Amino acid sequence: MIISKISFYRKLCLTVGFSLIYSFISAQNPIIQTMFTADPAPMVYQDKVYLYVGVDEPDAPKNSYLMREYRLFTTTDMVNWTDKGAVLKTSEVPWANGDANAAQVIERNGKFYYYISTGYNNNPGGIGVGVLVGDTSYGPFKDVLGKPLITNQMTTYASHSWDDLDPSVFIDDNGQAYLFWGNGACYWAKLNKDMVSIDGDIHFLDIKDPKQIVGRFTEAPWIYKRNKTYYLIYASQFPEEINYSTAKKITGPWKVGGKVMPTEKGSNTNHPGIIDYKGNSYFFYHNDALPNGHSYDRSVAVEQFQYGKDGSIPTMNMTDAGIVKGLGTLNPYQKTEAETIAFSKGIKANEDKEKRIFITDIHNGDYIKIRDVDFGNEGALQFTANVSSRYKGGKIEIKTGAVDGKLLGTLNVPYTGEWENWKEVFTKVENVKGIHDVYFVFTGGEPHTLFNFDYWKFIK
Repeated sequence: MIISKISFYRKLCLTVGFSLIYSFISAQNPIIQTMFTADPAPMVYQDKVYLYVGVDEPDAPKNSYLMREYRLFTTTDMVNWTDKGAVLKTSEVPWANGDANAAQVIERNGKFYYYISTGYNNNPGGIGVGVLVGDTSYGPFKDVLGKPLITNQMTTYASHSWDDLDPSVFIDDNGQAYLFWGNGACYWAKLNKDMVSIDGDIHFLDIKDPKQIVGRFTEAPWIYKRNKTYYLIYASQFPEEINYSTAKKITGPWKVGGKVMPTEKGSNTNHPGIIDYKGNSYFFYHNDALPNGHSYDRSVAVEQFQYGKDGSIPTMNMTDAGIVKGLGTLNPYQKTEAETIAFSKGIKANEDKEKRIFITDIHNGDYIKIRDVDFGNEGALQFTANVSSRYKGGKIEIKTGAVDGKLLGTLNVPYTGEWENWKEVFTKVENVKGIHDVYFVFTGGEPHTLFNFDYWKFIK
């Protein structure tokens, strides 16, 4: 699993000391801890952030990528992220040979278009760009072409077969849509209004021009417009750093901007994504910061930043702190999915045949943190959770402020017979008012999984 089931505290105390324990517990990055994720593609739609990511398989070898699905996480406060499950698997794309690479979703006229890069069956070793269409931002996304939109035979600037990686899509103010993509090349083309066909020729940037491109362009272009300026963010060099260029026209010429993020930590790759949301600007990227992570088991993180008065993007470093101040509070009196998480240790997310997403692989000492929970002036008196256990169950200690913070109450999770036998259980809690970070600390016998956790709610 992603995090060893040896007691996390004992292990860290023996190896690196208490200070690193505190640092890990207080971290906000990586923003997803229940699995390895990469290639973040954020989208703002109807006052919510949708974060589409690729999933690095936990048993990926340290010398090869192993990705088979794309997953969605959402937030309205930038600190608590809700797992919405696997919205697309490459096994659902008839022409794909399995490998998932970077992708991006965009909305147009109530439809959602998912541009993915993956290998395709009739070109072994080659990468193509495909487009799938959904009626909602959550999918399902359906293949409408029965083939890639872009194939290796259509792009000739680079001679290698994997130059058609990492699509990024953008719709300009006049309604014209553009697709940018490439590895060892930066291609672009106009899209027709149907969003599933190319309008005209495929073009490429002069990535060797030092006046237009910072360093040696590698891959992962991210294209957008802000205040009449077009921004092209991309990965350069190898191991990769993130740089950017700007233009007054999307067709160029492009002008060198600067460095967004230097090469840091242990992942050889990085992938940018930038959005403005609720008056703030955010930069998404990936690294190898999760326990047992490496260049092929990566983790998505985010930093908040401010543009310069001239529109410049500052250089940012990877941090553990991440987003320090959230953009809202969480209502504890509504049913909240257990997979809504600010930070966690030890657990995994799972999805059953009925598309129920829940937290599993829970062991003694694991925990979930939820940020900025607003109990109001009246406060809570009860707590309920939907749980299941095939073994002896365990306990959920409900605390505020820290893993070892104030104990509000303890929920006893019983044996329910089978993992699919869900049961809602209740417990009294000490009256709590105001805004707090809430921790669910899981305790019970080892070494087996204690229980599964579906959703929770406080009651007045």
